[in-house]
Amino acid sequence: MLRRLTLRDFVIVTALEVDLGKGFTALTGETGAGKSILIDALQLALGSRADVGVVREGAPRADITAEFEPTAALAARLAPWLEEAGFDTIEATGGLLLRRVVDAQGKSRAWINGGTATVAQLRELGEHLVDIHGQHAWQSLTRADSVRALVDAQAGVDTSALQTAWVARRDAQRRLDDARTRQADLERERERLQWQIGELDKLNPGADEWAELNAEHQRLAHGQAILDAAQLALNAVSEADDNADSLTSRAIDALEDVASVEPHLANALEVLRSAQAQLQDAAHSLNAALRHTELDPDRLNELDQRLATWMGLARRYRHSADELPAVMQAWKAELAELDAATDLEGLERAAAQADSAWRQVAQVVSRQRAQAAPRLAQAVTAAMQDLGMAGGRFEVALTPQSEPQAFGLESIEFLVAGHAGSTPRPLGKVASGGELSRLALAIAVTTSQREDTDTQTGTLIFDEIDSGVGGQVADTVGRLMQRLGDDRQVLAVTHLAQVAASAHHHLVVSKALRDGQTSSDIRGVDGDERIQEVARMLGGAITDTSRAHAQHMLAQAHARAAEPPTSRPRSTSGRRKEAA
Repeated sequence: MLRRLTLRDFVIVTALEVDLGKGFTALTGETGAGKSILIDALQLALGSRADVGVVREGAPRADITAEFEPTAALAARLAPWLEEAGFDTIEATGGLLLRRVVDAQGKSRAWINGGTATVAQLRELGEHLVDIHGQHAWQSLTRADSVRALVDAQAGVDTSALQTAWVARRDAQRRLDDARTRQADLERERERLQWQIGELDKLNPGADEWAELNAEHQRLAHGQAILDAAQLALNAVSEADDNADSLTSRAIDALEDVASVEPHLANALEVLRSAQAQLQDAAHSLNAALRHTELDPDRLNELDQRLATWMGLARRYRHSADELPAVMQAWKAELAELDAATDLEGLERAAAQADSAWRQVAQVVSRQRAQAAPRLAQAVTAAMQDLGMAGGRFEVALTPQSEPQAFGLESIEFLVAGHAGSTPRPLGKVASGGELSRLALAIAVTTSQREDTDTQTGTLIFDEIDSGVGGQVADTVGRLMQRLGDDRQVLAVTHLAQVAASAHHHLVVSKALRDGQTSSDIRGVDGDERIQEVARMLGGAITDTSRAHAQHMLAQAHARAAEPPTSRPRSTSGRRKEAA
């Protein structure tokens, strides 16, 4: 449940901290006092769109904090999400703390359990915590996506599996359609690639072959020049009559006789000996070059032809010579894709398999919807009887689609008959504004009483959804909300005295002028203060009669709340539902 809501510099609120308890809490006040401020602030903390208008005039920023105390079931359901997102767990923090700050420039920041969060993460988490029904909730009852989402929620449908199967089906069908449309073009492209790959396959270029071919060609093309130069150098070093090695030996012999007499000549002697060793190494290398260098005109001719073919293909296909091996591999990969794209039989099989897989999931969803639709219709019809629409009937129409759709095999529409004997028709065409509001209320109350409490949100909020309701219907609305509060936390912004009197807790919003600025305040009322507020809501001046009426209403509501749920008198809707 929502445990505490803290506002700082929000719209016309300077500072406010509201502690909320279990059960049904009514939020009332004069027209224009700002009854919906709490709801607006909570929606901001839950990821709704923010703008600079939420910041109190003259303040640097608006700061909203919402503290939640999830049930054990909800905490277990949220634990993996919190861990994956990197936030502290509910066990570590003792609850959930959502915070949103909007500065005077309209920039927004958010936190979950102290960790920086995105607005999308706030919104995703908020869907598990709070369910808000606004005064214009009836408008969504005419939108196909909203109607479908409501029925699916009642049916417990996991639409993610349906969506995944639909995407796979759509992609498979798109590949098949593209292949059929482009068949001639694909075939021409396939033939072109096959011919080009065939040309390169004749060459069969290796990954590093181009550099190796050039190096080998350079050696063979200059083979005679290499031999001549090596022989000339060898002659000069060691094989000619007056070669460098022999002349160096003479110099060494001449100095060895006098080096002991003249110490300065010892250094020259060492240099000559080192030079002689280097000359001998050079002679060894030159001999090796002469032995290994061969004149191979056949191999040279073969290299000339291969290099010429290689360069010709590179020019033809407008690539550098060293890129040809990679180009051939890229063409082969492209050809493989084209082969798959032109394999119509394979694509048809894949499309048929994807369609079959989607239909299996869609048929499961259809069965779930077909089971939930009459239950929902029956429950809403029963609720209508107590909401001033006696004899009316509500139906959930499932109409098979002629073509598959992302949402399944059928469209869903709400039909309503306003009175006995009339034929149900689309509710937007037959219901008046007041009837639409009551229908929205009947659906909201009915859908909020799902038995799968493990998947319910913790807090249920009604924001003036009882607009256009009065008299005996208002009494029924109050009893329904009080009953909802037995099992869940319910917060209702209301202008009906009957609804406010039925609440377990009562908060009053007031507006005052302080220091030249309008500010709003919220306080809990009880005893005489609550009697006074309910009497004001009854209309007109507060008199002894209105106060007595208010006191009587509060006493009745208190007596109902004190009764065990099983012993309370059941409404006509409950009896009709049981009989059905």
